[in-house]
Amino acid sequence: MAKWTVDQSHSSVGFEVKHMMVSKVKGQFDSYTADIEAADLTDLTTAEISFNFEVASINTKNEDRDNHLKAADFFDVENNPSIDFTSTSITKDGDDYKVTGDLTIKGVTKPVTFDVEYGGKGTNPWGVEVYGFEAEAKINREEFGLTWNAALETGGVLVGKDIKIKVELEVNPAA
Repeated sequence: MAKWTVDQSHSSVGFEVKHMMVSKVKGQFDSYTADIEAADLTDLTTAEISFNFEVASINTKNEDRDNHLKAADFFDVENNPSIDFTSTSITKDGDDYKVTGDLTIKGVTKPVTFDVEYGGKGTNPWGVEVYGFEAEAKINREEFGLTWNAALETGGVLVGKDIKIKVELEVNPAA
């Protein structure tokens, strides 16, 4: 098995959630690490994948909201500094993949499956092979202890339950 490195300048880890039942708030984690081991990235079924998102790096382009998300009401970053994912099985789905693993948020671990689209393989200007992937999963945040919310006078709630996690990766062989 070979080790692979995520090119963070060409990758992102983001999320989106309904706001006030009418729009979406998007954000990302600016700091994360990934461990990817695979014999061949054109066949992920043999890969071992793990991610660590640093919660303190959350960025929704609103400092007040980011500080609230870091507080005990949401992620409680002081006691839960990271979100972690470790793959447990990977299956082929046509040209794409289903990557199932254990996702830990705020001390709660649950199985989650990411739909992974293989974007292809290329060679960068320095002669290094690069591979692209897009992954998406949907979770219910309340199942992970993220239960804070506020009722709206007009009905509904301020923050939706469903969170889409979106990961876009460009990877290359580890040096």
